[in-house]
Amino acid sequence: MEDRNVPALSTYYCDLHVHIGRTTSGQAVKISGSRDLTFAGIAREASERKGIGLVGIIDTHSPSVQRDMLDCLHSGEMTEVSGGGIRYRDTAILLGAEIELREPGRREFHVLAFMPDLRAMEEFSTWMSRHMRNVNLSSQRIYVTPRELQAEILARGGLLIPAHIFTPHKGLYGSATNRMADVFDLDGIAAVELGLSADSEMAGYLSELEPFTFLTNSDAHSLGKIGREYNEMTLTTPSFTEFKLALEGREGRGVAANYGLNPRLGKYHRTYCAGCGSIIDEAFVTSQRCPYCGSVKLVQGVLDRIISIADREQPKVPGSRPPYRYQVPLEFIPGLGKAKMNVLLEAFGSEMNILHRAGVEELSEKVGADLADKIAAARSGTLELTAGGGGTYGKVAAPLHERP
Repeated sequence: MEDRNVPALSTYYCDLHVHIGRTTSGQAVKISGSRDLTFAGIAREASERKGIGLVGIIDTHSPSVQRDMLDCLHSGEMTEVSGGGIRYRDTAILLGAEIELREPGRREFHVLAFMPDLRAMEEFSTWMSRHMRNVNLSSQRIYVTPRELQAEILARGGLLIPAHIFTPHKGLYGSATNRMADVFDLDGIAAVELGLSADSEMAGYLSELEPFTFLTNSDAHSLGKIGREYNEMTLTTPSFTEFKLALEGREGRGVAANYGLNPRLGKYHRTYCAGCGSIIDEAFVTSQRCPYCGSVKLVQGVLDRIISIADREQPKVPGSRPPYRYQVPLEFIPGLGKAKMNVLLEAFGSEMNILHRAGVEELSEKVGADLADKIAAARSGTLELTAGGGGTYGKVAAPLHERP
């Protein structure tokens, strides 16, 4: 007989790294973020256009953002979730903060901290304000040790997740250390975020990472970038409590798949020369100077960094780890402009429906066979790519079967 007390599990698409650009009043939070990245604007985009069921807004530590959150709650537009978070329609918002750390002798790096509810985040923000120059801004440096920050997050029931761990721009491995255990107590790490230039196989070169759940998130600085990388999770309902269970792989919850750019599209994938703008050929990545112009201004790429600190000769991906599915965001697809995108959204409701639920024949009926084939190739990882590096994204050409 079926146990009616067991909650039903469903699939949710989750992007857990989205920035606030401005508050409703126009106050800057993430300087490089779009002005329309407000708390309410992100909620509407994630729910109504993207089809994201769980979105992590990682600037909710800012007191000015918290005022916007309270306005949304008091107006009745949003409600608090019993398991933690704030609900807008069918989407739950996790309350997070991105924080910069630096130890003596190391370069700076970023972490994400998620709190179970607004009260916990307000208390955490008050504590951070005593150790941070401007708590209203995004991604600010906190002047405590990594382990002290870790203890404060865990004491409030929060989750600590190192952010974009391999990128040369403030990633933990890419910037600060060869081993995470030199910086944090590994028992207090909830998961790690791979970043746009790495995948599960590349992370498999480091044995230290084997026990951890991997996350793929957008690090969105504009509304359009929400969902360019995301996670498929099995939850009973989107909330902080369910998210925590999924990271732990408990009670049937879990990460079912990671969806991300092929690492070759990531803007920090290969080593890059800041002197002449060249991406360095693999044969020369160990050189101290650019083989093309002689400059020493080299920015080490993610793949080259991983290989340099690897403790395995070959990557190991445990059988229990969910698949990493290469997927090109819809905005990258040649020929899919605003008008045709609106046609698809009107027909299928959200970007997640276009990517996961619409059949090729259905797509073809709306935008033609050629574009439907490109969308199918984008979601199956068969578009031709050129490598990115030095802050420039790789590019999409055409499906592999169309190459001359």
